[in-house]
Amino acid sequence: MTDSEPATLVVSAHAGDFVWRAGGAIAKATRRGERAVIVCLSYGERGESASQWLEGRTLEEIKAVRRAEAESAAAVLGAEVEFLDAGDYPLTESRELVDRLVGIYRRVRPTVVLTHPLVDPYNGDHPAAARMAVQARILAQAVGYESPGEPLGAPPVFFFEPHQPEQCDFKPNVLLDITDAFATKRAAMECLPAQTHLWDYYTDLATRRGVQVRRNAGPNLGLTTGSKGEAFMRYYPEATDVLR
Repeated sequence: MTDSEPATLVVSAHAGDFVWRAGGAIAKATRRGERAVIVCLSYGERGESASQWLEGRTLEEIKAVRRAEAESAAAVLGAEVEFLDAGDYPLTESRELVDRLVGIYRRVRPTVVLTHPLVDPYNGDHPAAARMAVQARILAQAVGYESPGEPLGAPPVFFFEPHQPEQCDFKPNVLLDITDAFATKRAAMECLPAQTHLWDYYTDLATRRGVQVRRNAGPNLGLTTGSKGEAFMRYYPEATDVLR
C-alpha cells in the first residue's frame, strides 16, 4: 500500500471509545471502499466496565467481554481492529508501546489518523493515548528510526470529540456529515451493552452536531432536518494551494 491509497487509522484508548467518538467517520470511510484500522490500546476493563464488575466477573472475563463487543462493533463499521492489551486506569505510556504503534503506522500507512484530544481532566488514559499516537506518527516519519517498513508521509491527525469537550480544550474546526452512516454507527453502539448509558447520549450529540453541520454548510450541501454529525479538531495545519 502507498501513502496515497486511503486508509484511516484510529488510535483508541479503550475498546469502546472509537465507536462513540468516530463511528460515523469510520463507517463513511469503509462505505467508500477504504480501509479502516482501529487500534484499542486497552479493553477499558478497569475504568469503563462498571456494569461487568457489578455482575461479579473476573478481570479476564471482563477483558473477553469487552474484546468481543469491540470486535462486533468494528465488524458492523466494516473496520479491522487490533488490541494491544496495555491496561487501563492507568494507561501507562512507554517506549515499547510507542514502538508498537510505529510499527502499525508503517504497516497500515494511514492517510488519516483519528485519536483523542491531548487534554482530558476526567480520564488520563485518553490524553495518554493521544500523546503516544502523535509521537508514533512523528517517529514513523523518521528515516533513521529502526522499525519494519518504510518511513511514513505526513497523515493529518484529527482529535475526535471527548465526552466533556468544554473541559478538554476541544474546539471543533471540522464538522463531518454522517447522516448516511448514522444507522451503522447506532448499530455499532448497540454492540456495546456494557455501556448502554451512552447510546442515547451519543445519538443526541450526533443530532446536535448535525444541526451545526447544516448551519455551517449552507444550502449547497443539500442537508435537511434530521442530519447527523460528528465533530473533530485538526491538530496539524492543512497544506493547500487553494483556499476554499
